[in-house]
Amino acid sequence: MNKIPLVDLKAQYETIKPEIDEAIRRVIETTAFINGPDVKAFEAEFAQFCGAGHAVGIASGTAALQLALLACGVGPGDEVITVAHTFCATAEAIVHVGAKPVFVDIDPRTYTIDPDAAARAVTPRTKAILPVHLYGMPADMDAINAIAQQRGLFLIEDAAQAHGALYKGRPVGALGHVACFSFYPGKNLGAYGDAGAITTNDPEIARRALALRDHGRAVGPDGKRSKYEHDRVGYGERLDTLQAAILRAKLRHLPAWTARRQAVAQRYLELLADTPAGLPFTPDDRQSVWHLFVVRVQQRAETQARLSAQGIETGIHYPIPLHLQKSFASLGYRAGDLPHTEAAAQHILSLPIYPELSEEQQTRIAQALREAVGSL
Repeated sequence: MNKIPLVDLKAQYETIKPEIDEAIRRVIETTAFINGPDVKAFEAEFAQFCGAGHAVGIASGTAALQLALLACGVGPGDEVITVAHTFCATAEAIVHVGAKPVFVDIDPRTYTIDPDAAARAVTPRTKAILPVHLYGMPADMDAINAIAQQRGLFLIEDAAQAHGALYKGRPVGALGHVACFSFYPGKNLGAYGDAGAITTNDPEIARRALALRDHGRAVGPDGKRSKYEHDRVGYGERLDTLQAAILRAKLRHLPAWTARRQAVAQRYLELLADTPAGLPFTPDDRQSVWHLFVVRVQQRAETQARLSAQGIETGIHYPIPLHLQKSFASLGYRAGDLPHTEAAAQHILSLPIYPELSEEQQTRIAQALREAVGSL
């Protein structure tokens, strides 16, 4: 029995091998490893893809979050409202700039931030709201924007899982003051190592991010950096040129890959329509890019074990909410504080989804899940 992996990066590479190999060869032959031409070219192409005025390549998605917060002036004494149903980097970045994460509950239908909960959490110390476009699903950005504008807050999108997702026909990445992307290898647009980006329509935020990623070096009106002039204390968080070249090659295929993911997701919804598993919900005003296809099952461990016995790999994103993690214990949250978040963490199960997943494999996955949840 052939195993079906949760993600198959080798299958993707085989479909575009000549383009990837050429991109890597080009960078090595020119030896433009740091701030090479492919970095600037990728930034321009990705900004256009997101409908944003500027993109700044960053060394990782985590660093993108941290530098975006700093570029917005978030620091010690400030509070940032976000969710606990996400990867730890979302809140980690807030802590690293000296601010305090304030966790609020999610909408149980979309797994994204509950705007009403966010509104109730605003205090005089709140500096920003950081919604997460989780699993490829955009958050309710108009509702969150209204809160931010009314209270004078920065709106920072965590778009690490949502490259190309649409909210009311508009791509994520230009729906707030600044957005942060991860190009971790397993993402819809993934590098072959760590990589990330910041997008924004604010030239001043872009200018600050450019300086912060490159040791605080001064940037002139012509966009050139002065090697030994440092306007501020910065970081070594530049996007690697090799990764930029790889991302440029992949970006050309992303629309087709997204369409294929959406077709796979639609077929899952049809194949699993009459099962006891809780299926994903997509509001009419949003278009998910299906980074993950997550179902809810009552007996997750048993279901996962039965699928594994059939050679089907699954995942759990995320089993322990951030407000209950030891690393954030000092914030004082307790079990029961975020009931929808905690329920999701107990019951979600991620099925394999990627453009190269065959209909035969998908049928096998759906049948195995039907049998597993139907007999438990």
